[in-house]
Amino acid sequence: MNTKAANTKDISQAGMSGTSLVVVVAIALTLGACATRPDPGDQPAVAAYQEANDPIEPLNRYFFAVNDQLLDGLILKPAAQGYDAVLPRVAKDSIRHFLDNLRTPVILVNDVLQGEWDRAGTTITRFGINSTAGVGGLLDPATDWGYARHGEDFGQTLAVWGTGEGPYVYLPLLGPAPPRDLAGFVVDQAFDPLTYVFWNSDSIIPTARFAINGLDLRARNLGTLDEIERTSVDYYAALRSLYRQSRNNEIANGTIDPNRLPDISDIDYDYEFDAETPANDAIETQPSPASGQNTGI
Repeated sequence: MNTKAANTKDISQAGMSGTSLVVVVAIALTLGACATRPDPGDQPAVAAYQEANDPIEPLNRYFFAVNDQLLDGLILKPAAQGYDAVLPRVAKDSIRHFLDNLRTPVILVNDVLQGEWDRAGTTITRFGINSTAGVGGLLDPATDWGYARHGEDFGQTLAVWGTGEGPYVYLPLLGPAPPRDLAGFVVDQAFDPLTYVFWNSDSIIPTARFAINGLDLRARNLGTLDEIERTSVDYYAALRSLYRQSRNNEIANGTIDPNRLPDISDIDYDYEFDAETPANDAIETQPSPASGQNTGI
């Protein structure tokens, strides 16, 4: 064997060893980040584990802490507070309307893929009105004329087609990203004409659009997120639950599914109320949230 061949073999083996090491470390980290399964005999714990559907919860919580304490706490939230304080309401609303108008093609494609023809008509009409009478999308006269905005994305389309959400996943920068919604996010980029306008371009417009959209959304939810964090026993679990409730509501287009309502069949409607019992003796009053108590969610 000549020297060149020996070196090539050594490099190849070193590469394979390095790749194997990465795979082994990744598997070890993944296994180490898996949530501990409860005892099968503990039925309430098993039910809670299945409902959470968060098998890599330790890893998700780690990324959540990075986002919450580092990216949001040091960068995004202070920037959103400045954005909210400096810009007047009319300017912030114009930014939101413009960004919403740019997203019209993505919404329209998903309206059609879901067979929502009336909503597709609304989307086209809104785009026509707001792009002209709305000064290029800076204003939203379409809502005042009876064409309210709605959102759609390919994650919702997959759900309408019967695809399950999959296990809960939380990623740096993106936040909640279960497999179905993450796949939808990627496919939606293909539905967006601006993806092709700036293809192989050094333009900063796509990055600026992504950043401004995130900044505006964060500014609009400053008070809400602060309140949830203040009143939550477990901030991570509260946001996980709210994310799923919000997505389910979007997928159902705001329609309430009676099969998902809580079971109230065991309520005793024959219960007789004792009118002679003073109310203050029968019911313990709860401390007011204004008193500073942690009320939980």
